[in-house]
Amino acid sequence: MVKALEENTVGSVHAKERKRDYRKSMSDHVATALLVYTGLQIFATVHAMREGMNNIAPYVILVILVAGIIPFCHKYERRWTSLSDEQARNPEMGTAFKRDVIMLWALALIVPIALTAFFKLVFS
Repeated sequence: MVKALEENTVGSVHAKERKRDYRKSMSDHVATALLVYTGLQIFATVHAMREGMNNIAPYVILVILVAGIIPFCHKYERRWTSLSDEQARNPEMGTAFKRDVIMLWALALIVPIALTAFFKLVFS
């Protein structure tokens, strides 16, 4: 707790020297991406059901996507949360962080639509 108070003290030397903590940033991205992914997947599934896909396929799609995305996101997050304090604030990690964030968001936005379209073609 003392460390947290020291880091949040206004005008402290530590506050001026603080850099981005990639661990927290990645956790925030993963949480937000999972919310967006889930909302998009529900929307895509409901849309597919309205277009005549009334069999069990939409439910299979949901189970597959939920079962697949959570471990994947956990892997991404674990890669970044296992960093030391020094590594987590190292500006040299910026390129790898950006790459992982872009990949995470690309998958969160593309996978639900692509898999729903695939299953729609297969089961319709």
